[in-house]
Amino acid sequence: MKMADSKRPSQVRLMAFFGFFFALFATGSSTAQVPLLMWPSEGFSLPPLGLSSAGHITSNDQLTAYLTSAFGSSPHTVLLFLQDKLSKDDFTVFGGAFGNKQDSAFQNLQAALQSSSSSVTLPALEWSGSSVIPALLQEKLGVSPLLVDADTLSQLSINTSVSNLLLINLPYCAGSQKSCKAVLHDNDEIIGKVLDIMKAKNVHYTAIYTGLQPSRMISESSVTNEGVGRSLLQTAAPTVKAPIVFSESGSNPCIMLWAQNLSISFTNTWTDLATETPTLTGSMCNGSNSLLVLNYPGGITLSFSLSSQFYPVSARNWSTLDTVQLHANGTTATFLGRRGIYSPAEYSFHCQSVTSFQDALLIPNNTLQNVTQWKLNFIDFQIQGFGLTNGTNFSYASDCASFFTPGIWMGLLTALLMLYIFVYGLHMIMQLNTMDRFDDPKGPSISVPQTE
Repeated sequence: MKMADSKRPSQVRLMAFFGFFFALFATGSSTAQVPLLMWPSEGFSLPPLGLSSAGHITSNDQLTAYLTSAFGSSPHTVLLFLQDKLSKDDFTVFGGAFGNKQDSAFQNLQAALQSSSSSVTLPALEWSGSSVIPALLQEKLGVSPLLVDADTLSQLSINTSVSNLLLINLPYCAGSQKSCKAVLHDNDEIIGKVLDIMKAKNVHYTAIYTGLQPSRMISESSVTNEGVGRSLLQTAAPTVKAPIVFSESGSNPCIMLWAQNLSISFTNTWTDLATETPTLTGSMCNGSNSLLVLNYPGGITLSFSLSSQFYPVSARNWSTLDTVQLHANGTTATFLGRRGIYSPAEYSFHCQSVTSFQDALLIPNNTLQNVTQWKLNFIDFQIQGFGLTNGTNFSYASDCASFFTPGIWMGLLTALLMLYIFVYGLHMIMQLNTMDRFDDPKGPSISVPQTE
């Protein structure tokens, strides 16, 4: 606990206000904590608090004792700014680095602390429930809290002859479309507006800013159970789901498929089949044809038909995805895949995006009804129907993206054109000849015969 000295310059008090948050990182605790800031209006002061070491957690008993000394028998008007969630990290992250006011979300709060002759900051107040602080203030002041906002406060008549507990609720960024910094900045504007209203009413007050509960709770395990010394910290590798593998009875795997998303759509309603586990009933494979049938709950069936054929021009076998058939809702849609889904038979085929509607590699078969109502979108798609010699691992992948894209070709052609212009201009400059005869003003003029 720390109190800014009234004789200390305002800049030093502002640095001390943010400095205690950084000092807390010297030690840690698994106890839930909320910060509490307390300051009076101009011309008044609060009773001092003794200094404590960094990392000290203020208990509820200590807070009760201080409130008893701060709010004696005379009437007091207390403004309680109670935010839904608040932690010391909110000040260190959004409080503006190195006193940069323009980058701070607490500009009005800093101005109020600077103008106050004294302020109390409790960076780590023991949190045991959301109603502890309002209950303590209600007990010390002997009045129930009155919920107000900036608009109602401007029209409220405050009787200073009795104690008043004015409660102003402030939101937090959890579940909000705004960023945390924007929400805290809006709360700071509310604090500034309320303080201006109290100043205009010429009412002496004591303001308290705290939270109903911590916004960040970090549980720390005991170091006695861990090895002492330096260790390399690394992020745990994300769990990668296994590919779909089909094997004939008593044989090695012959078809493999993996995709991050296997999304199907009927009238713009998308369903990701990759999140479910299918059965492979109906699948088959041989040396020239492979059929992978994925049966999902709800009567959805997705089939991939591949074939392998020898091409004399390349003197090798090539694997092609002939059709993708989707059966759902009592209808069957067929998509042709011969346009660009091919690879050497001993390779696997990989493509980041295989769709039937944009840069389509799967062409709808227009001879069938209702096929245009279905859409397929496979993300990070890889399939192999032949030459699986690596067990449950894919062979070398033939990617659908060619090395020379249209953009690369346009860049190369433009560079060659500019190089040709440069070489041609340089060649013309090198062909320029200077005069080999010059006129002498003191001698006879140069006569150039017409025959030369």
